[in-house]
Amino acid sequence: EVQLVESGGRLAQAGGSLRLSCSASGSRFADYAFRWFRQAPGKEREGVSCINSSDDTTYYAESVKGRFIISRDDAKNTLHLQMNSLKSGDSAVYYCAKVLSGWDSYDYWGQGTQVTVSS
Repeated sequence: EVQLVESGGRLAQAGGSLRLSCSASGSRFADYAFRWFRQAPGKEREGVSCINSSDDTTYYAESVKGRFIISRDDAKNTLHLQMNSLKSGDSAVYYCAKVLSGWDSYDYWGQGTQVTVSS
């Protein structure tokens, strides 16, 4: 059983930065891969970024590549998403999810944290 809790979402100005965190319970955090998703009202859920477990390989959606950075701190059971050069299109509820198999299925989700970018 893994419990995920996101934090760090807030109102920010375009061009600014935010750092989201996802705190995970359990003793096997280092064995898991994770992915950040986001969903805005009226839009489909979008995969934002993911990070592997053993080698910390990372992937980014084209919409955020070059602006966002995903990272993990295995000692603290925490996943991060550094969001730079924010755009209005980044406004959404951001979720972290644990990968179940490959990058196609997920078994645990957090409740989400709201990011709102003005201007």
